[in-house]
Amino acid sequence: MKPAMSVSPTIVLDAMGGDAGVHETVPGAARISISKHPFPIKLVGIPGEIQSVLNRHKHAKEWIEIVPSAGAIPMEAKPKDALAQHSDSSIQVAADWVAETPDAALVSAGHTGATILAASRRFTCLPGISRTALAAVYPTKLPHGPRKDPFALLLDVGATLEARAQDLVGFAVMGAAYARIVSANPRPRVALLSNGTEPGKGLAAIAEAHHLLSKQDAIEFIGNVEGNHIPMGTADVIVSPGFLGNVVLKTLEGISEVASDLARDAYTRKFAWKLGLSLVSRELRALKRITDWKYYGGAPLLGFDRVVIKAHGRSNARAIHNALKVAHKAIVGDIAAQIRTDMDQMSSISNPIGPST
Repeated sequence: MKPAMSVSPTIVLDAMGGDAGVHETVPGAARISISKHPFPIKLVGIPGEIQSVLNRHKHAKEWIEIVPSAGAIPMEAKPKDALAQHSDSSIQVAADWVAETPDAALVSAGHTGATILAASRRFTCLPGISRTALAAVYPTKLPHGPRKDPFALLLDVGATLEARAQDLVGFAVMGAAYARIVSANPRPRVALLSNGTEPGKGLAAIAEAHHLLSKQDAIEFIGNVEGNHIPMGTADVIVSPGFLGNVVLKTLEGISEVASDLARDAYTRKFAWKLGLSLVSRELRALKRITDWKYYGGAPLLGFDRVVIKAHGRSNARAIHNALKVAHKAIVGDIAAQIRTDMDQMSSISNPIGPST
């Protein structure tokens, strides 16, 4: 079966990015090529290394193309300096290719800062969006109502450290659009993260954003939420300035790892704990599946005219496979058009949403 290149979106994968590089990115792409619903994938990186791994995995070569580049940006490098010194790095070449190609998306498990900077240099912000947002997908209680998966969205978590009210409104619009398309949630509940649920609580930008969002109908705004509401599933999209969002994200990750370590330690020490844990092993496996980031693939970088998915640096082949699928779903759902439409509706409220200064 030959790919319908003229109608099928192309996903451009930074094959050198991530802790394991081609040893996980390439097998992830190979899985897509032999799946029930394959789509074109361009693997950007050192051709010999990519081909060597491809030769060891079953794949449909008509769906995969290798785009030559140098290696990945080192994780410890400063993004600006690294991109200046390595214009032929895999992430830069991948971003260049996506910028010149309609209906293409970028996926990378590499250096987060370099990915954001490469995208910001080559892609254009959507109308009404002046600041982009990196969204983290996090687990909540099992879904109910219209939501089809147990994951919700927290944004921004690091792309825009300080945000104005207009930026936060843009984050809300982008997060809601992503949830509708990728999570199949027709009316996601959107909230602002603050230190109280009252409308006037929090930073001045949060209070102003609350006022603006309360006056519109484009998205389902439910008001402010506090940190303890995040894992409860109170909202499907939680909006925050990047500095605060990043702190919250790292805290959630730390708590999850500590809980896992405590359970593992208890299991090795006491028979009673072993017995108890064995009795709930099925539930623990279900919890692991819910909280395993490998199942949702990656985090979207929202606000550009191109789809960008940032996969976890430790991504294995399964995680890369899922990140590619999420990127494809976002293009097919035309997330850029969704954001444009909602931002147009936002401009009709009494305080128009314009570019931040």
